[in-house]
Amino acid sequence: MLDTLFSLEGRTALITGGSRGIGEMIAEGYVRAGAKVYISSRKAPDCLATAERLSELGTCIALPADVSGADGAQALAKQYLEHEDALDILVNNAGAAWGAPFEEFPESGWDKVMDLNVKSPFFLTQALFGALKAKASSERPSKVINIASIDGLSVNMMETYSYAASKSGLIHLTKRMALELVKSNVVVTAIAPGAFASSMNKAARDHADLVSNYVPSGRIGTPEDMAGAAIFLASRAGDYVVGSTLIVDGGVAHTRGGS
Repeated sequence: MLDTLFSLEGRTALITGGSRGIGEMIAEGYVRAGAKVYISSRKAPDCLATAERLSELGTCIALPADVSGADGAQALAKQYLEHEDALDILVNNAGAAWGAPFEEFPESGWDKVMDLNVKSPFFLTQALFGALKAKASSERPSKVINIASIDGLSVNMMETYSYAASKSGLIHLTKRMALELVKSNVVVTAIAPGAFASSMNKAARDHADLVSNYVPSGRIGTPEDMAGAAIFLASRAGDYVVGSTLIVDGGVAHTRGGS
C-alpha cells in the first residue's frame, strides 16, 4: 500500500497557469509521479516550451488558453475534452495580483484579480464537472485543488487589496464547493503557499536571502515543497482531506496571526 500511496500513475491532470512558477512546480511533480499532465497558460509560447521540457520526464501536453472569464473556462474545457473523456485532477492555479495605494486603487485592478482568482476556478470546475465525475468513485475520487495564498489567511501589509480579498474568498469557496462536490466523489481542497520564487512573488525570486529572514523555517519554498503538497492532496494519501486548505509557507502565516 505504501508504495502506491502517493502515486499518480494512470491519472490525468489539468493545471492552469502551468507554464511557470508554482504551476510549473506542480506540473513537474505530477509528471514525475506518473500522471498524464495537461498544462494551460495564456501565453502559448511559454506553455508549449514548458510542456516540451516536461515531456522529457513523462507525458505533458500544452493547452494554451485565457481562463480569466467564464467563456475562457468553457473554451479550455472544450480543448481538454477533445483529448480525454475524463479528468482525475484539476489544479486551479492561474492567478493575478495588483498593488496600489488605497486612494488610487483602480476598478480594473479589482476586476482583473477577482475574475482570474475567484471566478475562473469556479467556472472551470463547473465546465469540467462532468469529466471529473466520469471515473470518480468513493474508493478513488477525483480531485480539485485551488491554489490560494497565505494572504487569504493573514494580513500582508502590502496594499494588494483585491488579491487578499480574492484569496480569502477562494479559501471559503473551496469549503462551499467541497461539501457539494464530494457527493459526486469529487474532493475539493486548497493550498495556501507562502514565499516561492515566481513572477507573482518577485521578492522571493530576486531577493531570496532577504525574504528568508522573515520565514521561521529560514528559507523560501522550493519546487519540491510545492510538488510534495500537491501530490499529497492529489493522491490516495489525501482522499480523506475535504475542503481544507493546506498551508505551505515555512510558518509565516503564524507570525502574522494567521490560521
